[in-house]
Amino acid sequence: MAVVGLGAAGAATLYQLARRGISAVGIDRFSPPHIYGSTHGDTRITREAIGEGEAYTPLVQRSHAIWRELEAETGQQLLTQCGGLILESAGGGAAGHHRHEFLASTIACANRYGIKHELLSAADVAGRFPQFGLDGNESAYYEPTAGFVRPERCVEAQLTVAGRLGAEIRRDERVLAVESSATGVRLRTDRGVVEAGRVVLAVGAWVRDFVAAEQVQLFNVYRQVLQWYELKPNAVDHTPGAMPVFIWGLSDGNAFYGFPAIDGTREIKVANEQLDTATGADEASLEVDPDEPRQLYDSLIGKRLPGLSPHCLRAVRCLYTVTPDANFVIDDHPDLPGVLLVSPCSGHGFKHSAGLGEAIAQRITAGESDADLSPFRLDRFGAAV
Repeated sequence: MAVVGLGAAGAATLYQLARRGISAVGIDRFSPPHIYGSTHGDTRITREAIGEGEAYTPLVQRSHAIWRELEAETGQQLLTQCGGLILESAGGGAAGHHRHEFLASTIACANRYGIKHELLSAADVAGRFPQFGLDGNESAYYEPTAGFVRPERCVEAQLTVAGRLGAEIRRDERVLAVESSATGVRLRTDRGVVEAGRVVLAVGAWVRDFVAAEQVQLFNVYRQVLQWYELKPNAVDHTPGAMPVFIWGLSDGNAFYGFPAIDGTREIKVANEQLDTATGADEASLEVDPDEPRQLYDSLIGKRLPGLSPHCLRAVRCLYTVTPDANFVIDDHPDLPGVLLVSPCSGHGFKHSAGLGEAIAQRITAGESDADLSPFRLDRFGAAV
């Protein structure tokens, strides 16, 4: 077996294959965890009730269990369940990856799966979470088991254990071509040739390099910016014991999300989503213009997170690879037998990645998985495949 791309999905898949005693090699064009794709930035929100679609909940619930197992094995802290808040201003509802009625969908998912939650008024939120500056017309959903995971640590932990279990990990090696061969699949890299019976192609924003021209349109890449703002000296407590992770949908259709101050720092990570201008994985600027964080502060977050200073301490680029319906792709490659096309995750994948890796390993070794992956088939896009 071979896994190409060792970000969120790839690292999880390699780990799960190694756990099953499968001889596997993992290849990445960089040295994961790294800053060049979609799997970095210190923290990622995790939540059990998924407004993007109820099919995701079993994956995130398995992910939580797997991360706890990895924590016990590696001694690393990977998952912090500090609670999560989804806020929706009156007239809002488009928070999160083109999803309308995001709050309502989240509540419906929580009810279906029996996920513990509370519905809060603006007054409730103001009383419990003074970190937020409200207009008074907001509605909210609070999930106590939500929180954040550490993407770099998760990738490193899974690769470390996979290597310990016998997986071969090849870093800084670029796969140039994926071809059918007499024995299965041949990978041509900048270092030579790798032969494998099956290949999992989990290359994120580089997926466009490995599909036919008529399929490229299914995978649009968008450059995102993650910002860390300094807390004001007189700010109330913003630590995970006092502040949840949050997603806030506004009445004008905009949305942003963020995290508490972690690891004893006095900085808050906040970001929104840019889904207007597509780019390419190798063309998206790695540098962040100082005007980008300032614009976000002035336009969206300054008055809504009153404890934050406009001073941006750091900012990094991230890449989203988004399908037309903003759902995953997990399916056999339409043109390459023996190749499983995995992800791209359309900007909401890390919380599911550990469970996804388990499901993929089950599928390619046993022919089926505990999790239902059928909603992520390519044929939902019709003639494009």
